[in-house]
Amino acid sequence: MEPRSNASSLDVDWETEFFYAQTRAEEMSHDLVYKFSIMEGVAGLYGNTVIYQAILHYRLAHKLYLKKHYFLARWISQRTVRKTGIEIHPGATIGKGLFIDHGSGVIIGETAELGDNVTLYQGVTLGGTGKEKGKRHPTLGDNVMVSAGAKVLGSFKIGENSKIGAGSVVLKEVPPNCTVVGVPGRIVKMGDQKIPRMDMDQVHLPDPISNDIRELQADNIRLHKRLVQMEKRMRCMKTQEIDVLDEKKSRPE
Repeated sequence: MEPRSNASSLDVDWETEFFYAQTRAEEMSHDLVYKFSIMEGVAGLYGNTVIYQAILHYRLAHKLYLKKHYFLARWISQRTVRKTGIEIHPGATIGKGLFIDHGSGVIIGETAELGDNVTLYQGVTLGGTGKEKGKRHPTLGDNVMVSAGAKVLGSFKIGENSKIGAGSVVLKEVPPNCTVVGVPGRIVKMGDQKIPRMDMDQVHLPDPISNDIRELQADNIRLHKRLVQMEKRMRCMKTQEIDVLDEKKSRPE
């Protein structure tokens, strides 16, 4: 009986060892997946080093600009432009959490002021009109998102939590919690409390031009129906006049 008990105990030990080995293999696979995800994140961070480099160089140039070392500040900013394609004037005032996606062609003017958590996409220009002195560039509130290729020109404010659609040209002040699209920019949504930094949606924006075209099409359809009704009435009136003339002719004199 004792050998059988030893064999059964060995069988139990083998099963437990196999179970532990399986669990360790699963844990190691999870660790490998986690490590690979970290490596992908690091690779993405490395891919965005150009943007971080531009922002860090701006911070250094801005400190020099505030100390009136204008030549050195501009020298740093111009070297950064050649390396990154992002031009941030050292005189601009930028808050915390600036995020520039892709970054190529982004221009931020000297007197521009950006709040916290501002998001800019490629090709964005925060510039002036060339007709103003002193404060010439726009002010962006907190959580503002400016989509790809948009131009904000002039010394006015874009209210917090506002979103500028891709390719828009904004020339007037925008209240908070608004969505602006078109050339020139038009407010198509107001009072939306969602923060654009959270959804990053540049595509699903209202289109005021297509809305105007739909309204014109609806007006044309209504006018066409009225013209058809008027033609029918005119034909009825003509037939009635012809009947009256025929009756007059048929009467004896």
